[in-house]
Amino acid sequence: MSKIKQKEINVSSETGTLKRLLVHSPDSGLGKVVPSKAQDWLFEDIVHLDTIRRKEYDYYTKLLLYFLDPEKIKGKLNKIDDPRSKRNFYKPEHKDFHASDKVIELQLLLSQILAQENIRIKLIASVCAIENCSYETQQKLMGYKPDQLAKIFISGTHNENEMIFPPIPNFIFTRDIGITVNEFILLNKPAKKARTREALLSKYIFFNHPYFAHYKDNIIELPDLQHHFLLPKEAEEHKVTLEGGDVMVVSKDHLLVGVSERTSWDAAYQTIKVLFDKKVVKKITVVKIPRKRDYMHIDTVFTQVKKNIWVMLGIFSDKSVKHLDGDSVQRNLGIVQKSKDDKLKIIQFNSKNIDNPSYFESLEELLIDISTKDLGCKEKDVKIILSGNDEFPYDVREQWTDSCNLLAIKEGVVLGYDRNDKTVEAFEAAGFKSVKVEDLIQALETDKIQVKDIKDTIILMPSAELSRARGGFHCMSMPILRDND
Repeated sequence: MSKIKQKEINVSSETGTLKRLLVHSPDSGLGKVVPSKAQDWLFEDIVHLDTIRRKEYDYYTKLLLYFLDPEKIKGKLNKIDDPRSKRNFYKPEHKDFHASDKVIELQLLLSQILAQENIRIKLIASVCAIENCSYETQQKLMGYKPDQLAKIFISGTHNENEMIFPPIPNFIFTRDIGITVNEFILLNKPAKKARTREALLSKYIFFNHPYFAHYKDNIIELPDLQHHFLLPKEAEEHKVTLEGGDVMVVSKDHLLVGVSERTSWDAAYQTIKVLFDKKVVKKITVVKIPRKRDYMHIDTVFTQVKKNIWVMLGIFSDKSVKHLDGDSVQRNLGIVQKSKDDKLKIIQFNSKNIDNPSYFESLEELLIDISTKDLGCKEKDVKIILSGNDEFPYDVREQWTDSCNLLAIKEGVVLGYDRNDKTVEAFEAAGFKSVKVEDLIQALETDKIQVKDIKDTIILMPSAELSRARGGFHCMSMPILRDND
């Protein structure tokens, strides 16, 4: 894979036509998550690997290729789906892998940098250090070929009988390894130990793969607080932790940063300081949501569909809602346990007048402000589509299965899970078509429809297993190039 050219890393919106992104297909490590470790590894449940691959994620890969790199798939669908092909089209280590330079597989990039001996030695030592491996294991890893080693680093195993490391099943959520802000890449600092290795692998890819050579000076790592290692355990929330699901580029000049279960106030502060100093953006809005597993990142409670249309969880829209603690039943009964950390708080900083921030009373108010002031929409045209059609208990049930975590593949065309029925009804009531991904792929293959003609559509993706991991398609993508349309 050759060097990426100048001006080929650039994301300045959430809805511009997607041209290039980083993904990672479900690997064998997902099939080795055991019940006793599932929550430690940030999964809600164990998943069935063959189903998550063949009946769910493979559709995602196909759809991305039809939209972003049709030459890789057009006219080849029957061969790809032939059982005799053994899914080799999806396997980064196989010669028949699609190897798209638009739908970019992280495992392939990792294997390519591991072909460099100095990188291989350093990365083996680094991984063995954080996984507390023996010296014997470290030496053994030196004997593997680059593609085998990449597989081991990600899945924890090279065969079905031996686990060398724990898996890193969250690597499929590539949004969290970093975020593209205009022509810069902001790397994550994971809050959970389970994601330490994926952050390390990602860092090595960005700094060492020739694909990103032109952008090495544009890769940003947030500094830790001075003497952070002296903080007591009860002060862990003061560590600098940042995950990509808490960062949204809503315009060339405006960035949203969530403070959540995974991203700290200190990370928000460091992000503001670094990005303003480097003149990456002019405005940063901090959206603080409750530190709860229910929400996790800001992209689990809202995402953008079009310049003037958003999808969000309704409890964040009411200006009277100040406290969001307690479960959904307590909130509906008016029984709310108030604590110091349960408030929604929205603060907007401008680089020209950082000492005089603005405040928003509700998330809905912020989203309307973005659509009108940043994106030039008329206020009367701004729509907020609500999770579960704002009907209890469907609103919170469907938010849990990522009704708000949608990926805009282009303006007004989004990917979401087929299980969120009430949310789909809300989209249809707002003028959107809904289409099953398998039907759309067949229509694209047979030229019954062209990508350019698809408008105002929610594409429904199968979700029986993927949704168990608590992440939607916004989570499963790291855009590195969008058109400024």
